[in-house]
This record gives sequence, C-alpha cells and structure tokens, in this order.
Amino acid sequence: MKLKNIALSALTMAIAAGCATTDQQPKHEWKQDKEYNITILHTNDNHGNFWQNKYGERGMAARATLVNSIRAEVKAEGGSVLLLSGGDINTGVPESDLQDAEPDFIGMNMIGYDAMTLGNHEFDNPLDVLAKQEGWANFPFISANIYKDGKRMFDAYKIFNKEGIKIAVIGLTTEDTAKIGNPEYISELEFRDPKVEAKAIIAELKATENPDVIIAATHMGHYLNGDNGSNAPGDVQLARYLNEGDLDMIVGGHSQEPLCMEGAEYAKFKPGQDCTPDVQNGTDIVQAYEWGKYVGRADYTFKNGEFTLQSYNLIPVNLKKKIKVDGKKKRVLIQDEIAQDPAVFAKLKPFQEKGQVALGIKIGYSDGLLQGDRDVVRNNPTNLGRLIATAHMQRAKADFGIMNSGGVRASIEAGVITYKDVLTVQPFGNILTYVEMSGAEVMDYLNVVATKMKDSGAFAQFAGISMTVENGQVSDVKIGGKAMDMSKSYRFTIPSFNAAGGDGYPKIMDHASFVNTGYVDAEVLKEYIEANSPINVADFEPKNQMVYK
Repeated sequence: MKLKNIALSALTMAIAAGCATTDQQPKHEWKQDKEYNITILHTNDNHGNFWQNKYGERGMAARATLVNSIRAEVKAEGGSVLLLSGGDINTGVPESDLQDAEPDFIGMNMIGYDAMTLGNHEFDNPLDVLAKQEGWANFPFISANIYKDGKRMFDAYKIFNKEGIKIAVIGLTTEDTAKIGNPEYISELEFRDPKVEAKAIIAELKATENPDVIIAATHMGHYLNGDNGSNAPGDVQLARYLNEGDLDMIVGGHSQEPLCMEGAEYAKFKPGQDCTPDVQNGTDIVQAYEWGKYVGRADYTFKNGEFTLQSYNLIPVNLKKKIKVDGKKKRVLIQDEIAQDPAVFAKLKPFQEKGQVALGIKIGYSDGLLQGDRDVVRNNPTNLGRLIATAHMQRAKADFGIMNSGGVRASIEAGVITYKDVLTVQPFGNILTYVEMSGAEVMDYLNVVATKMKDSGAFAQFAGISMTVENGQVSDVKIGGKAMDMSKSYRFTIPSFNAAGGDGYPKIMDHASFVNTGYVDAEVLKEYIEANSPINVADFEPKNQMVYK
C-alpha cells in the first residue's frame, strides 16, 4: 500500500513549522526503519453457533484453541494480534436464541475479541436485550452510523496501540437494517449512510488522533464490483467512495462470503485452499464466510508508515469433507483437528445442555429434503417456502400465504424432524398476521412484493396463488386456481416483520382489516408438521405457480 496520507501530511506540516511534529497532532511512537508485524484475525455472522455441530465442526471451544495458538505464534515472533468481529452474533441456532446469545458473548469474552461492529441481526430482539448483551461483552460494540435521538448509539471507533502503532477501528452497519431489521424494535433508530459517516470519521481521526492504520469493521456485505442489486451499498462501494488508501483494511460481514478472489471474479474457494482478498481503491477487503466456519488471518508488516499485507488465509475450524471409503460416504477432516479449549468447552456446555432439553423432541418426519438454503430460497420458489406459507395460510383460514425468503434460515433434511429443526428454520419469533383486501388492493400489493429482486431476503415465497412476473409487473393472477376478481375480498397471511414494513414490503398494520393472530411462526410450522406428518415433499414442490420472465 501507499505511504499513509496522514504520515505525509504530518511530515509536510513538520517541515513547514521547522520542527519534528506539530502541536496539534500526537507524535508517532514507532521507530523509523523498524519493521513491525501485526496480525488481524476476524470472524463474522456467528448466528448463534457457539457450539460445534453434530459432525464436530466449528464451535467456540475449537476457535479459542486456534486463536490462542496464533497469538502465541505471533507473540514469539515479536508481533501483535487484533481480533475483530463483523457482527451478527444473534439468530440462527435455537440453543443460542432461547438464551439471548449469552453463551456466544461469554465465548467471545473467553476468546478475547477486541471489538465488534453491530450487525442487522443485533436488532432482532428488543433494545433492552441488546443493552444486556453489551453489558455481557468485555469488548466494545462500535458503529458510527446508528443514531438515536440525534446522537450516536454506540462509539464510532476505538483506538488500539500495538507496539507503538496506533490502529483506529471504525464500526459501520448496513443502512438496510432500517428495512430488514424488526420494525417493532428499531422505529426510534436512524441508520445513516455508512459511506458518509466513514468519510467524516476518518477526517476527524486524522485531525485528532493521527492513527497509523485505519480499519473498518463493517456489516455491509461484499458485492462483486460493487453491484449490490437490491441490497444497500457494501464494502466495495465504501472503499471506492473514500480517498485512495483512506482505509487500510475492511473486515466485513453480512453477505456471508468466503471472500477469495481470482482476478476480478470470486474464486471457487474450498476449505484449505489459498485465499486472496479483494483490493479496492487501496483497501484490502476480507470476510470469513459465516457461523465460525473459518477464522480469517491477515499478516501485515508496518514500516515507516506503510501497512503491507504479507499473507492471508481463511483457516477452517474442524471443517470436514465427504469421501468414499469402501463404497460408503464418510466425513473426514480437511485439516488437522483443532482441540477443544477445555475451559471454554466447560463454560459453554451447560448452555448447550440447557438448550437441548426442549429441542430434541421429535415432531414429525419428511420423506425428502425441504429446501431452505440461503442461495436457493432467495432466488427460487422452494418446497420449504411453500410449506411454511401453506402452514400460515391454513392456520389463518386464508386464501393465500406469503413468506419472505429472508425468514427461511435453513433446510430440513429428510427423515425425523425435531423442534430444533423448526426453530433453526424460523428463529426470529415473528408473529403470523393476516389482512383482507379487495382484488384491486391485492394487485397493488403484489406489484410491490412479488417483484422483489432475487438474491435478497425480500424475495417472496407463495402458497395458494399463481401469477406471472414480468418487467416489474404481475399478471394472470389466480387464487385457489381461479382468476382473481378485482372486486372480491381475499385474505392472505404475511409475517409480522413484513406487515410492519420489513424488507421494503408495504406497511399494512394500519389497514382496517389487519389482524395480529399472536401465533409465533415457528409454533405454527411445528403444529402443521405434527398434524400432517409424514410430510410428502412432492406435495410442496413448485410447479410453475410462479412464472418469472
């Protein structure tokens, strides 16, 4: 990277003043011509994965061993380590969700995180839960662009001193949180443009702190070449918006990518392979996928104001691959096994056991995969999307059902279905709501909702209705197999999150016929599976009910 602008400007002022430094800016503590080693470790989008999965992958106890091993290695070589999180600690694993992510924050404390930015899923719960989580954490929550009553809700940045090198870490949160966060909890909050806030903070830092290195810990998403589609601008556009080299590094999250590049395209990365970060406008951009599957490791040198990336790796945390042994599939470790840290394991085990008691209950059976994988359900109608919408529709005695794909968080494998499976699919605790509208009102509503872009959580799943979507308009709408009558009244279901305007859906809570049933979505799905087991997945397979042109 180029010599830091701040170092050059400080030098220019010093020469003009005829002295070594100015009175206005703090002195640099590092020594001229000495090379320093700084390692940045990072994770993002933990989503409740404090414990290893059923295959022994991931988990904070193994992560602790890995991080401590790297710390010891770097320290022995005279270097320093900074550990950052790109946010979204909340939501995704029932054992964590039922305990307000307390085990996750305990684990992060024990691992020794230095700071985390706020993700949109930090706002899935009431603000008093977020305040409780902030109290649990032994590290700062940072975000420069979240405001309440005209004031920043969190510190915009934190300063870390590593061997005399002053490192500023700025926190930034996607402005999409206003759209995809739970409207019940964020109505009093303002999520300002993080690019604008970053520019102002960097100017402030240069004037007051004179840091040697500036890093942004973000939860904004990485979109190839800045093409963010229906999402708010992400890390690429942030880097391009600033002056070249203003940010040395962006530690990201939100889009849940194993961010490895091959030229200008994403590499076909597999665990254990080499990984090259994206570089935009003089800024290294990294992201460590999701769920603690990896710890990102960026090894830098710092010399005479230059912060230079020497190596980068995504280190898998006990991830496995399938191989065939004697004609049978077997899971084997991709790299050497990382032992569980005994102290972290012992501390978190009671939380895992407490959560397991209620979750292992069998509620039904499926004869095939119910598809809810993020990359699939946000781009296509799926059998699980239709199943959920059908369960909602039936409970509310509605004519059709709508389910946002962002509320479908996992698939359900073939075989026995447990309560945990359902809560993993629907962890947010949204409430089933419905509304009655005329056919003409429904058409206006569908022209907004059914045309939401693919590859976003707003992409809608349907049951009981069919239509054609073309050029941002819907046509040939049929409800219950019959052409929609513009003057007839229809009842449809929608999660409370979307009814309140989440995902950019029209806000319908004030509609005269709006009803909040009080039924939690996961409970509705659980009871439907119990009543209709075994689930025949073929009954829910999309059969051109939705035609996209």
